[in-house]
Amino acid sequence: MKTYAVANQKGGVGKTSIAVNLSATLAHYGQRVLLIDLDPQGNATTGSGVDKNAHDKTLYGVLLGEYPAAEARVRSEANYDVLIANRELAGAEIELIEIERREYRLKDALTEIAADYDFAIIDCPPALNMLTVNALTAADAVIIPMQCEYYALEGLSDLVGTLKKVKANLNPKIEIEALVRTMYDPRSSLTTQVSNEIKNHFGDKVFDTVIPRNIRIAEAPSFGKPVILHDAASKGAQAHFAFARELLGRHGIAIKEAA
Repeated sequence: MKTYAVANQKGGVGKTSIAVNLSATLAHYGQRVLLIDLDPQGNATTGSGVDKNAHDKTLYGVLLGEYPAAEARVRSEANYDVLIANRELAGAEIELIEIERREYRLKDALTEIAADYDFAIIDCPPALNMLTVNALTAADAVIIPMQCEYYALEGLSDLVGTLKKVKANLNPKIEIEALVRTMYDPRSSLTTQVSNEIKNHFGDKVFDTVIPRNIRIAEAPSFGKPVILHDAASKGAQAHFAFARELLGRHGIAIKEAA
């Protein structure tokens, strides 16, 4: 199982949208996918069409060792599984402080079900807290969504600094897999300027696929669906399909449609 943390401590950059739609598009291309909602707001859960208050077993209980991850996962309409989050998860931040191997709770929980999946996608909270540290410790690599705007590079340098600390102390294998430019508007000169700076600094870590500003992407969560189920023909859905293909292609994984 290849595990990706979708992380950016800056809010509003399309992080949850990337996590949900990457899970859906990878499943569409025949991959076995687990989406892990590590944000107490639970937006990845509801964006997957799962009622976050209708299930007794959530990621909160998994992290605290109350039951195994296999008992908490829920199947979504888009054919991927979800480890769901709700407001309870906010309490885990405090409770984990007292627990042994606190940084490894998610990694240990996922080990038990790793054979069931090809990919695990972790939607991180927009903060560099203990939940995010758990995600970075469990992940093989990080996908960083970012808008091409003035403050983006400053936030990115903070995240890269955190990754270096995690790599040195907790997870020596973690790398940046992809920087994904989101809410992309090529008509803006600032967008183009920041985009070029990112490319100059990170090279081929910057994926060719960009996710445009698109009303269908913005609408989809209110229907409890990934955009590929909401409107597969939209520019937003086509961009997410392209991103999944680029990710699979970089790993030499053949594209196949889900049955």
